[in-house]
This record gives sequence, C-alpha cells and structure tokens, in this order.
Amino acid sequence: MDKIRIFVGDVVDRMLRRGRVSFTSTLRLRVFRRGGEVEDLGVVSRKCVTTAFVNLLVDALKDTTGLNFDQFKYHDSGTGTGDEAVGNTGLGTPCAEARDTGTQVEGASANIYKSVATHTYADAFAITEHGLFNVSTVGVLMDRSKFAAVNVVSGDKIEFTYQLTCTAGG
Repeated sequence: MDKIRIFVGDVVDRMLRRGRVSFTSTLRLRVFRRGGEVEDLGVVSRKCVTTAFVNLLVDALKDTTGLNFDQFKYHDSGTGTGDEAVGNTGLGTPCAEARDTGTQVEGASANIYKSVATHTYADAFAITEHGLFNVSTVGVLMDRSKFAAVNVVSGDKIEFTYQLTCTAGG
C-alpha cells in the first residue's frame, strides 16, 4: 500500500510541476452599505493560490496529512499593502475581526469550487486583501487576493465570492 501512495504522490508531483493540472482563482466583491446601497465591484482579483495549499494538496493525495479539503471555508480580510505572492502564509494585516464561515458549493461546472461569505464590519477600514483558510484562526492559507481599497465603516458588509477552477490536462 505504501508503494502505491508513493507512486501516486510522485505522479501528482510531476503533474503539478509540468503544468498538467492548473488552478485559477477569482474573487468577486459586493459591498452592502449600512444605508442600504449595494455596490457590485465584480471580479477584483485573479490569482494567487499559495504554495502552502499546493503542498498540502500533494501531501493529502499521498495521505500524509489526515486533512479533509472541506475545511477551506474560512474567509478573512485585511488592510495589508504588500503584493500577493505564492509564498504568502497569511494576510499582510488582518483587520482582527473574526473570520466568517463561507458556503461550499460547486460553481458553474463540476471543476469549480465556490465559497461565499459576508462580513459585517464593526469598525472603519480600508479593506485591500482577502484570504481563504482551513480553520477559523491561523491555519493554511489557500489563496490571498489583493485589490484596490474598499472603504467600509461600522455596519457595512462585504460579500466575498471566491472561486477556484481546477483544470485537468493543463
């Protein structure tokens, strides 16, 4: 059995290195102002699936983590200004409010993972980043998205719609 796990892990490692499996992500935002106005900002970011997530995926396929992927549903936002990068392991500057638990569904097709969460802000912030994690505190960052500042005040809400498209055959 261990030989099969090692073989599968090696195959997955080679597939990811050769680009035969690709991940693309999008983040859409809608802002709900406390006065009732709604602003649909559309897609604000495309990328940045992290190395930590890809490594975890490979380890899970080799059955060395014991993790289930149904845990990647915790949305966080922040005010960080640093560029997003595959090496990110957290947000630049989280706004220090509790993470929200998102829905988990297929997107428009079976190869799209979709999670939607809405955060109600308790203070004023210039939100510039979003992250999707596997636990409600710390954890593994699947994807960090950067975008132009969205100014919010207490009582404003942002709906984050994250989609990860997994394409076979690269």
